[in-house]
This record gives sequence, C-alpha cells and structure tokens, in this order.
Amino acid sequence: MEAIIIGIAKSAIRLATPYLYASIGETIGQLSGVLNLGVDGVMLMGAFSAFYTVLKTGNLWLGLLVAIVVGAIFGLLIAFINVTLKAEQGISGIGVYIFGLGLSSLLFRTMVGTVQAVSGFPPLFIPLLSNIPIVGKIFFQQNILVYGAFALIPISWFILNKTPLGLSIRAVGQHPEAADSLGINVVRIRYLTVIFGGMLSGIAGASLSIALLNVFQQNLTNGMGFIAVALVYFGAWRPATVLTGALLFSTVNAIQIWVQVKGINIPSDFTLMLPYIVTIVVLAAMAKRYVRPPKALNKPFERGE
Repeated sequence: MEAIIIGIAKSAIRLATPYLYASIGETIGQLSGVLNLGVDGVMLMGAFSAFYTVLKTGNLWLGLLVAIVVGAIFGLLIAFINVTLKAEQGISGIGVYIFGLGLSSLLFRTMVGTVQAVSGFPPLFIPLLSNIPIVGKIFFQQNILVYGAFALIPISWFILNKTPLGLSIRAVGQHPEAADSLGINVVRIRYLTVIFGGMLSGIAGASLSIALLNVFQQNLTNGMGFIAVALVYFGAWRPATVLTGALLFSTVNAIQIWVQVKGINIPSDFTLMLPYIVTIVVLAAMAKRYVRPPKALNKPFERGE
C-alpha cells in the first residue's frame, strides 16, 4: 500500500507540471486585464517545436529554448490582437487555440509522420533530500522542469506582491485609467504579461513532449490549456491557490492512470472522465464563494476614457 501511495503522489507532482506553467502564465496575464483562451494552442506549438528540435538535434535545452521562443511569438500575436486591435478576447483566444491545434497537427504529419519517442529530461536527484524516506521519493527525484514549475509559485507570488512591477500589473488589471494617469504604460504592461504567459505556455507544452511523455502526437494536450485557465479562476488569481488546484487535478489524474494500469474493474471511459468531472464540481462549488476577478479583465483600454 505504501508503494502505491508513493507512486500516485510522485505521479501527481509530475503531472502538475504543465498545469502550473500554463496557469501561472495565464494568472499574470489576467491580472493585467487580458484573458487568453488560446493557452492550449500555444502549449501544442511549444510541445511540437520542443519535440521536433530534440528529435533532430538531441539537445534538450535547445528544444526547451525553441519552445520558449515559439511561446513568446504566440504571446506577441495574442497581445497584438487583444491589446492593439482590441478584439473580443474570448473569441480571439479560441481562434488562437484552433490555429495552434491545426498548425501543430499539420507540422507533425508533414515533418514527422508517425509517433516517435525521444530521450527527455531525466530525473534529477537532489543530494541528501532525495534520500529522505517517502518524502524524498515523492518530491526530490523529479526532472528539472518539475522543480522549475514549483519554484515558479513563490517567485511569481513575490513579483506580484512585493515588487513595483507586480504593483503595476495589478493596477493595470484593476484600474487601467488610473494607472495610466500615474505614468504606467498600460499597453506595455499588457504586452509584457501576455508574452510572458505565452513563454510559460510554451514551456508547459515542452514539459509534456520532452520531460513527461517524451513523444508528440496530434492534440497531445487534450484540453490541458483550458483546465489551466479554469485553475486561474479556482485559485482566485493567487499563485499558491492555483498550486492547490493543480495538485488536486493532477492527483485525480494520477489515480485514474493507476486504476487503468492495475486493470481494476471500472469502465475506462469513466476513469478518463473523472479528472474533468472533479474540475467541474470544484468550479461549481467555488462559484458559490465571492471571488472578484480583476475589474478590467477582458476589457480593452482606450486612453482618455
């Protein structure tokens, strides 16, 4: 029983990685007032670009760098559409998602063709800590991208709450007109946060294709980006609470994988639905509490209004 619990917990920590990168990036973007529903499409492009780079060069760090660049390009595109062109953010986000889904599938079919495996980031055992009974196996025998995802939580909290940049981001998301009157460049802040969110979405995709699964196939993310957006609302735009939601979802996901591997007599369709059912139930429950989103979320900024 102990081995089963350790295995599920270790998998849950690992599976939370893409959700954490994507949801923290989306949290920062939304705090500045920009809603991005194209996260899943950006993740797919990050996943493919990282995978293809590693497939051709064998260089994992180069693959990660390419995914970051691709994510930044998509972030720039999203910022241009939503901030400069002032498009309806929900619709434009769905458009970016469909574009990323279609382009990644097309590139995969034409440049790779069949599912192939690559050697991804190996587990990195933290000296001394990895030898701690139970805890060491669960937390300190993961790959470098897992550690990076969890380190992102306190870093993002500190930036958002303890730095002038974080104050500017939150001011732009709450009262952009007031922020503009104080000399804060609203457009620049929104571009910065959305591009940064795109970079993190690219890393989220790369964590799937070159760290967790070490393969790429069409629609690899299977809606993970939309779950990441939901986690932002679950976490009330707070990094620590977003972490809680990501761990809840990844734990349920780890349990359903374990159920399938062990061949327990439960319909596989039900176990596959279980993580999403839990997400819907939790979000419905959270809707009953009073959570205030950024006041300027999904609202274009017109200087002088």
